[in-house]
Amino acid sequence: MAAVLGLIAGSYEQIAFGYRVKTDEKEWTAKAEFTHHAHTASISAAAASERFVVTGSKDETIQLYDMKKRVEHGALLHHDGTITCLEFYGTSHLLSGGEDGLICVWSTKKWECLKSIKAHQGHVTSLSVHPSGKLALSVGTDKTLRTWNLINGRSAFIKNIKQNAHIVRWSPDGDKYVAVVNDKVNIYDLETASVIGTVTNTKRISSVKFINNSVLAIAGGDEFVRLCDLSKEEWVCEFKAHETRVKAIDSFMMEDYCVLVTASNDGFIKMWKLHLQEELESPTLLGEVNTTARLTCLAVWRPSSVQQTAEEPAAEATTSKELIQELSKTKRVRIAAEEVILEDESKPKKKKKGKGK
Repeated sequence: MAAVLGLIAGSYEQIAFGYRVKTDEKEWTAKAEFTHHAHTASISAAAASERFVVTGSKDETIQLYDMKKRVEHGALLHHDGTITCLEFYGTSHLLSGGEDGLICVWSTKKWECLKSIKAHQGHVTSLSVHPSGKLALSVGTDKTLRTWNLINGRSAFIKNIKQNAHIVRWSPDGDKYVAVVNDKVNIYDLETASVIGTVTNTKRISSVKFINNSVLAIAGGDEFVRLCDLSKEEWVCEFKAHETRVKAIDSFMMEDYCVLVTASNDGFIKMWKLHLQEELESPTLLGEVNTTARLTCLAVWRPSSVQQTAEEPAAEATTSKELIQELSKTKRVRIAAEEVILEDESKPKKKKKGKGK
């Protein structure tokens, strides 16, 4: 049975491209589903959930697309400045960060802004939601890395990193995270919140993606994608993906292999088959499509896999509790331990009827 798969890419030319991928043949083919001139400036970020795809732009707007109905779904207007990062948590919430220093938490039911957090003194450059949904990390141009309690929208921990990090990502198990500064990937341990390793790329890094809990795919200012084993701090694979620099990478798992998706300034989106084994070999090309535009960002729309992720938070519960205990100890921050995932404040509280009890 063929997997349902969509590719969404943003470009300098202000256009969002959507493709439906046919995966039931040896060579995957991508058929154009939409080309949408939704923005009035270059597109800077993209993200996908089970139903929706969002793009953010230098025009200060977030545009919504309903992938089930295949229609535009409106725009989110709250940020003042470029939208720098977008990330869904499951199917219920979207987080956005911008040059205005704000992180906004949106409900996907009514597309209301549930929380607007003044996260950084400068720009928010990147954010990442913990697998439990209780915490998020953000980095900004104020040279800080901040941990956010998403249950109450408050800062739980602030770390001065003395440099401007431009990417931050939790590992899939939530036991560590990485912060990228120029050409360096700093690996942080969850419990100590300290750097346990550093990996240096040959060029400034533009995109990273965890393939599994230890292998990180890294793209930078050249045509190569490199895979690094963070536990050993070793490069384990390198391959030429495009003719010019790779701007964005994403990945997902099929039955017995990983699919890496890359987007480049050369206009191509490429899908690569990677077998995760002890000795990693260079991936083979599954399929490609030429958008003829200068691509800036990428998102993979895959409804079945996103649904599974959203329905399986229990596997990360122990990690989440450890983090709660650790943060409570270090900063005396009380974080609710009940299973609340980004508490929905959009539901009005019931008013009592009558004049008295």
